[in-house]
Amino acid sequence: MTIRALIIEDESLAAKRLEAMIRKCEPEIEIITHLSSISAAVNWLATNKQPDLFFMDIHLEDGLSFSIFEKADISAPVIFTTAFDEYTIKAFKVNSIDYLLKPINADDLAKSIEKYKKLNAHFSTGGIDFKALLANFIPKEDNYKNRFLVSSGSNFHTLEVSEIAYFHAEDKLAYLVTKTGRQFTIDFSLDKLIGLLNPQQFFRINRQFIISSSSIQKMTKYAANKIKLQLNPSPEKDVFVSLEKYTDFKKWLDN
Repeated sequence: MTIRALIIEDESLAAKRLEAMIRKCEPEIEIITHLSSISAAVNWLATNKQPDLFFMDIHLEDGLSFSIFEKADISAPVIFTTAFDEYTIKAFKVNSIDYLLKPINADDLAKSIEKYKKLNAHFSTGGIDFKALLANFIPKEDNYKNRFLVSSGSNFHTLEVSEIAYFHAEDKLAYLVTKTGRQFTIDFSLDKLIGLLNPQQFFRINRQFIISSSSIQKMTKYAANKIKLQLNPSPEKDVFVSLEKYTDFKKWLDN
């Protein structure tokens, strides 16, 4: 049986790449169309039959896609995609909705589609609580980490988040670097850290760096979709925004 799916993604190349991956993974899925914004999605849903499945980027050109649920009646399941990994996935586990982190892995996509197919009967009963889903996606300010315990020799002391310029990983260790240039080893991986930090203040630009907006001293555009950052204090090696993070990095700065 054909599964009618809708892709909501504001990057045309990302939407086409996702469609190609879906077609290769599951030939039974028919991609109806690509939509790039909240307004386009709301208008389309007002005049068209709802699809069986949504593939929806979280960050769209006119805001977070969660707004679509407030403006349109959505009962079909959603597989979210995003380059940001600070959003909680707890809601997806509760509501049987999946979450794919960009760049999307083909195996993860296949598992998400298989999960949808197995749970389709559950979805058709209207068992998804989208209000609960949205509530889980709005982190409370006091849930973010506001200080870190660090050690220097045999001494311990705390550092406020406002004192931190960036975090970086090297040789399987993670480091915290202060605005004054002091560096401390920390017990958190970057994957763990990004879920603890306020996304308004910190952004993961690549696999090795999570930076604060205040640490950026200069930005230089290289080839298409490539940005070199000059951070303060300056790291020992050049720092670039990864290709996968390029668009969302610009949105983060413009937020």
